[in-house]
Amino acid sequence: MTREFSKIKESLAAWSEIRQLLRGGESGQLVPVVIPKDRRGFAWVALLFSALYLAGTAVSAGGSFGVLAALGSALLLLAAAVWLWRRAIIEIEEGTTGVRSRWGAITGTLPPGRHYLWLPWDRVDAVVDTSTEIPYSAPIVACPTAENVPLKSIEFFLKFRIVDPVAFVRTIGAGNFDLVLSSAVQDAIRQRSRRVHTERAYDLRGSDVGDMQEALNRQLGRYGVRVTGANIPDVQLPDAYQQHLATREKVAKEMAAFEREWELTRKRRIDTLLMEIERAKKTRDARIVEVRAAANTARKDVARMLEEHETEAQRVRWEIEARGRAELTSAENEAKALRRLAESYRDNRAVLHYELARRRLDVGARLAESAPRPVVVRTAGGSGDSSALSTLLMAQILPQLGAGNGRLAPPVDRTGDGGNGVAAH
Repeated sequence: MTREFSKIKESLAAWSEIRQLLRGGESGQLVPVVIPKDRRGFAWVALLFSALYLAGTAVSAGGSFGVLAALGSALLLLAAAVWLWRRAIIEIEEGTTGVRSRWGAITGTLPPGRHYLWLPWDRVDAVVDTSTEIPYSAPIVACPTAENVPLKSIEFFLKFRIVDPVAFVRTIGAGNFDLVLSSAVQDAIRQRSRRVHTERAYDLRGSDVGDMQEALNRQLGRYGVRVTGANIPDVQLPDAYQQHLATREKVAKEMAAFEREWELTRKRRIDTLLMEIERAKKTRDARIVEVRAAANTARKDVARMLEEHETEAQRVRWEIEARGRAELTSAENEAKALRRLAESYRDNRAVLHYELARRRLDVGARLAESAPRPVVVRTAGGSGDSSALSTLLMAQILPQLGAGNGRLAPPVDRTGDGGNGVAAH
């Protein structure tokens, strides 16, 4: 069963019917705006003129008839006042807002509660539901996908609320808003379906439509309306494509059955391979035990061989060390003997040097005894005669010195030569 777009309209009704229209709508249509009928008439004016007439009659007639006329005039005047007061009362229901106008121009709003409009040219043009989130359903038919496959339908659901009743009533009104909202919703849905592949069309159910909600708020904000929530509850594919999907689902089921059968076969083969692997592991473990035993035996043989070779090497090392210590001792003894011989040679050489030095001293002494002695002749300069005398004396002394092996004769002092003398050493 194909659903239809929600319809939004405004109605003209009496004040007593406003609550029912705003809450329940009219003939299955949404009624967010109601234009109330002005219940204020001019009957009170007739009562007022009648009271004035009776008052004039009472003044002109006098007597009991004048009293009755005055009483009737007062009653009519009171009735006119009560009539005027009762018709001036305006009650705005909670959750709604009244749009007030004067001489046809909107002057403001009336909040919920009781208000009084005394002047006949003050009116309430509309009562707008500003608290209820109004649901709106829009089933879009033949929406093409990215492959240009028209979907059978996409049902779009949103909730909106009138936040500025003056802008809503003055700018667009409920009837025109229905056309604008349906056009905006269809455009948003078709843009979204164009971005979806046909095989993923069911993903639109319950998908995030926050971008669509923001776009609608941008378009409807100037009308005083705000979208409070939106979603896509249902998507219907074309019949041919549904059959195609049924075929694909059948193939998918057969493929799933084949995959399950293949999985069982694969598990059996895996179990067989695991058993063979376990047997191979046991055989490998037995061979590993044998190899380890052989390795232990070979390790023991090698250890024993190494011990024998080490013992032999130790014996050879000890022989070499003993031989080396003997040769070292012999060399040390020989070195000591050579050192002692060198010390004896050194001592003999010192004795020879001493003997040579002593002989040198003896030879020097003998040579010093036979060597000529130097003679120093001191003469006083200044006279040629003294020099001649000195020369003569020296001529006499020198032979004596030569004959005495360098021993000098006692010094001769001759003072008669005028203070001139010769000293010889």
